[in-house]
This record gives sequence, C-alpha cells and structure tokens, in this order.
Amino acid sequence: MSSKLMAEFFGTFWLVLGGCGSAVLAAGVADVGIGWLGVSFAFGLTVLTMAYAVGHISGGHFNPAVSLGLMIGGRFDAKDLIPYWIAQVTGAIAAAAVLYLIVSGAPGFEGVGGFASNGYGEASPEGYSMMSALVIEIVMTAFFIVIILGATSNGAPAGFAPIAIGLGLTLIHLISIPVTNTSVNPARSTGVALFADGPALAQLWLFWVAPLIGGAIGALIWRAMSSDD
Repeated sequence: MSSKLMAEFFGTFWLVLGGCGSAVLAAGVADVGIGWLGVSFAFGLTVLTMAYAVGHISGGHFNPAVSLGLMIGGRFDAKDLIPYWIAQVTGAIAAAAVLYLIVSGAPGFEGVGGFASNGYGEASPEGYSMMSALVIEIVMTAFFIVIILGATSNGAPAGFAPIAIGLGLTLIHLISIPVTNTSVNPARSTGVALFADGPALAQLWLFWVAPLIGGAIGALIWRAMSSDD
C-alpha cells in the first residue's frame, strides 16, 4: 500500500505541476505563450506519462473522482478510497506549493492571481454561471470515467489505455476551460485553491461535489452498458 500511495502522490503532483504550471507559467506569455490549447495538451500529457510510469503500481488514478468511479465500477477496493484521496490531495498541495515558490520568483511579483484555480461567475474564464459549472463538471467527469473504464476493460487493446485516457483529458480541457478552467479532479482544484487569490477557496465545494457526482454517474453508465465487469 505504501508504494501505491507514493505513486498516487507523485502522479497527482506531476498532474498539478505540469497542467497548472503550464497555465500559470506558459499560457499567457506574449507572442510565444501556449494558450488554452497548450494547457489542454499539458494536462493530457501529465496523465499519459504518469499512467505509463506508475499506473502499474497504483492503477494511475491521480484524482479522487476517478478513484470513486473505479470503486463504483467494481475495479477498486472501497477500503483504499480514503488513503488514495489523502495521497492525491497532498500530492496536489505539494505541487501547488512548488509552483508558488517558482512564481514568486518572477520579477515584479505582486501575487499569484487566479493561479490556474477553478471557478464560476466572476472566477470563470468567460463568466459562466454556477449552474453551467455544475453541469459541465458533472458531464465531463462522467465521460472521463467511461473513457477510463472502457480503455482499461478486458475487450480494449492492451497497452493503449494511457493514450486514450490522456487524450480524453485533453479533449475535456479543450471543451471546458472557458467555463470553469476545467477541474474534473477535486485534488487538482484543492491544491491551487489554497494559494490562489480571489474566490477559489469559497467556490471549491463545487469542484468536489460535481466531479464526485460525475464520477459516480460515469461508473453507473459503464456498468449498465458493459458485461465486462
């Protein structure tokens, strides 16, 4: 179990450092910034690389909603859920702390601003409402779980699951960054919210509730249409 928890810690650390780091450090640089497209691929690449690196150790969840969905989908032991959540959240917080240290060294540093946090209303990149945020986070997380369960099922081609999962997360970000800055991952949201300026902490509840609901729905959808599990 200690190896599994270490893998979840470092996998989530990499997801937050790579994904949120790309948004904070590289997205908005004039003329050469990677923009939302680059951030979307960065998040997908973090999951793809760590799924190959440590997925064989822990299952490669890196996300409390994924752990819940896999539990409901019959792929994960319920007794391990809370330890996985703790490892994921602490990994995300550690990555956000490292990112904060990096950002604070910028010339003229006066604060981190939104710090790639998730939000709705005034904290949404395009001003979307709380209802829009709830709907998109639930739907995107549900589909993410269906992708994960399908790509790792017995009938799927062996060895390609991390590619499908990474590209699935990329697509999710391409769709939903304008609405919430894309969570689908309560750990990712928690890590950066602790350091962000603005309403990120006050709005964090939504980025636990919606992904967990979506994770459960995705697992139930998969179980309804699959005879594999």
